[in-house]
Amino acid sequence: MSESSAETPASTDAFAALRFPEYRNLIGGSFLFTIAITIQEIAIAYELYLITRDPLVLGLLGLAEALPFIAVALYGGHVADRHDKRRIMLLALGFILAGSVFLTWLTLPSVRAGLSQTTLLAGCYGVVAAFGLARGFLTPAVSALKAFLVPRSHYANASAWSSTAWQAGAILGPMIGGFLYAGAGLTTSLTVVCGLLVLQSLMYVRIKPRPPADVSSGETVWQSLGEGLRFVWQSKIILYSISLDLFSVLFGGVVAILPVFAEDVLQIGAQGLGILRAAPAVGALLTVLVLTRYPPMKHAWRNLLIAVAGFGLSILVFGVSRSLWLSAAALCASGAFDSISVVIRSTILQMMPPDHLRGRVLSVNSIFISSSNELGAFQAGTSAAVFGATRSVLIGSGITLAIVLWVWRRSGNLLSLRLDRDARG
Repeated sequence: MSESSAETPASTDAFAALRFPEYRNLIGGSFLFTIAITIQEIAIAYELYLITRDPLVLGLLGLAEALPFIAVALYGGHVADRHDKRRIMLLALGFILAGSVFLTWLTLPSVRAGLSQTTLLAGCYGVVAAFGLARGFLTPAVSALKAFLVPRSHYANASAWSSTAWQAGAILGPMIGGFLYAGAGLTTSLTVVCGLLVLQSLMYVRIKPRPPADVSSGETVWQSLGEGLRFVWQSKIILYSISLDLFSVLFGGVVAILPVFAEDVLQIGAQGLGILRAAPAVGALLTVLVLTRYPPMKHAWRNLLIAVAGFGLSILVFGVSRSLWLSAAALCASGAFDSISVVIRSTILQMMPPDHLRGRVLSVNSIFISSSNELGAFQAGTSAAVFGATRSVLIGSGITLAIVLWVWRRSGNLLSLRLDRDARG
């Protein structure tokens, strides 16, 4: 349970979670991290696409990060449950900062001039893979720590504000990244990323150490990991919710191939790409601000299914659009629907697992998210290379809607479940 003791009624206080300073530092750091990583992703992806004109290169960027993350994330959850979460966060973040510094050096004009295209690509992929490795430890530690910084009664409110911070960063990151890349170039963009990561580290330092209160003795690593996996498998609401996110975003995500739409389909350049990348976060931010006051937990499972279906329909509209503003509006709607599912899923993942298992359960969720995002990026890039960008988006949105229908038929018994009550099971 949380170490915090203040109990403000979450149902009447939209700012309940923000009244805890350590929680503010945690989501403030996540806000800076989102901006930094998004700037970096836009700069690297757009640069590599301009060099190669190959959508598959964009997909491989996602794969390069996903494989190391998936390989270590479950073990990262084990480590988070057994060691000081803040220390894990700072070590992982320091590793990411070192990689960002190396990437900035690699793109200096004087250094880059002596590199072949193959060497440059290999260097970028190598650093991205290192980021995936570090995030395999960072993400479970951050996710598990959230539940210790606010009371249980504020979990839904905390999830909404956490999503708000992420979406705000996802708005500013693409806008800053697109205009910064267009106006100052790749190396300057990556230098800004390094500065933001330093600021994030300073915010995390202000959080008190959180060593585990009780560590089981005599349990092997494999037994520990198996315990977390069994809990996820036996808790159908957790299993279905993270599976729904996995397959809908895996097939319906379009973020990785937005440079293709910006350059070849809509012909709007780097500034237009920044608008497209920011659009989902605009819709999401507006929605989660409403959800801080009106959490969607009374009919949580019904709302989750509706939200994912809305996401699929929004991506379908984006696929047929040939207008910047219609495309941006469709992506904005996709972000709004996605934010509803994020808040519901995050609340489920904070409420259901016991404290001693939370890191491992959240690491399983992190693997699913990484699979949907980074492997989804690989799938999107590969599909765009084979079928063309527009056709691949239409196929993906159709698969997403079919998955929602399948999950709805499998999970009808969850429709009556209410998560606005403090229940576990």
